[in-house]
Amino acid sequence: MGVTDVFYYTLHIRELKSIIQWKTWHNPVHERDLKKETVSLRICFDFLDKTSRSFSAVIQELHPELLVPIALFYLILRGLDTIEDDMTIPLEKKEPLLKEFYKITEKEGWSFSGNGPDERDRELLVQFHYVTEEYRKIKPVYREIINDVAEQMGNGMAEYCRRSAEGRSGVESVKDYDMYCYYVAGLVGNGLTRLFVESGLANPALKERKQLQTSMGLFLQKTNIIRDVKEDWDDKRRFWPREIWSKYVDDFGDLFKPEKKEAALNCISEMVLNSLNHADECLFYLAGLREQSVFNFAAIPQAMAIATLALVFRNPQIYKKNIKITKGEACQIMLDSTQNLQKVCEVFRKFVRQIHRKNTPKDPNFLKISVACGKVEQFIESIFPSQDPEALQRAAETGMPVAKKEDPKVVREREEAKWDTIYMMIAVMGTITVVTIIMLGVAWMMGARWDVAFNELRKGGVNRPGRDSARTIVQKYDRGEL
Repeated sequence: MGVTDVFYYTLHIRELKSIIQWKTWHNPVHERDLKKETVSLRICFDFLDKTSRSFSAVIQELHPELLVPIALFYLILRGLDTIEDDMTIPLEKKEPLLKEFYKITEKEGWSFSGNGPDERDRELLVQFHYVTEEYRKIKPVYREIINDVAEQMGNGMAEYCRRSAEGRSGVESVKDYDMYCYYVAGLVGNGLTRLFVESGLANPALKERKQLQTSMGLFLQKTNIIRDVKEDWDDKRRFWPREIWSKYVDDFGDLFKPEKKEAALNCISEMVLNSLNHADECLFYLAGLREQSVFNFAAIPQAMAIATLALVFRNPQIYKKNIKITKGEACQIMLDSTQNLQKVCEVFRKFVRQIHRKNTPKDPNFLKISVACGKVEQFIESIFPSQDPEALQRAAETGMPVAKKEDPKVVREREEAKWDTIYMMIAVMGTITVVTIIMLGVAWMMGARWDVAFNELRKGGVNRPGRDSARTIVQKYDRGEL
């Protein structure tokens, strides 16, 4: 943690508290049994850490039945994605690789060293034989599901790469955008659901709700595409559909120009609206997960996505740099998302209301965004009513308004959080004070002349003196010890 971080968390005590709580109080539902792991499996988990630390953490807390299958599922799709993203691989080589990748997972000893030297996850494919070795050991029913997803995803990626190579923009319409997101993320949601149900850790009815499965993936992918717009544009890639951005600017690059700021903000609004339309279906899906570690695995990314959506909404910074929620906010979200569905709904409600507050009547999407936010809140209210049904009935009979009654547990938790924050602030300020006194004391013992410093400050000498000025000051105050 650098000096900047120390200063930031001194001013944001609640976030510091969340980090400390997550680090000290979070207990994984399940933990890996390292004694039972082979060398090749440990290497696979090392690659999991290197390719995505956030996903790696939640994967490694999964139920033992799904731990290895989902870890390998992620690495296989990451390998596929690494080939698709690498612009140094010619189309004639890339296209068959993508289409046949699902067969490669069954080949003993297969690896690939054809990625460019700067490709971030190049080493995963160079040592992919470790993945295929462990993959052949998992249950055939799990391999069948993963192969099916990899085949469909590879074909979709190959089609998109061909269209781009032929000069046709890969994402013209909203329909193209949905299809692209389906191939790279919606299919993942479908595959994970089949794994959850097959393992007996989710409601079998989820398997028949394809729309809910797809929304889980699309909500994450669309949010990431909005957030990463500057990074993608610098890499000469564009995933925002022309059907949306062309309403606001003539050329996509105009979104990054300061003089087009208002149009660019309105374009963000429509992109966020498109993503937000999946939010209530994500909550509906989470209600079908039976086992806590599976719930955590699915809920944390969705909660992070709604927080990110609130962050990027009408935020001009996304056209300047890649922005992310802070570590303290992320820890608080993870604390809330690893409890139950009601807590996750509270997280969604909180950030949906942030979007609603940032919404402005000047935005042409104002009404649609208001309706989308209301739709999420209405869904949450339908499963976790904020009013007591008996109180509503009494109000209907007497004609008296209903006084909203807060849950005593919520009131108690809020009061505890307030005092925790106060104690944390006292501890931080006390620590800073003690450290400052110690530093000043050490400086004094080493011969620091505070009288010189105070006299110069009174004269306005706050800047570092030049060599001649410093010599003059030394001569003025020299009493033999300088």
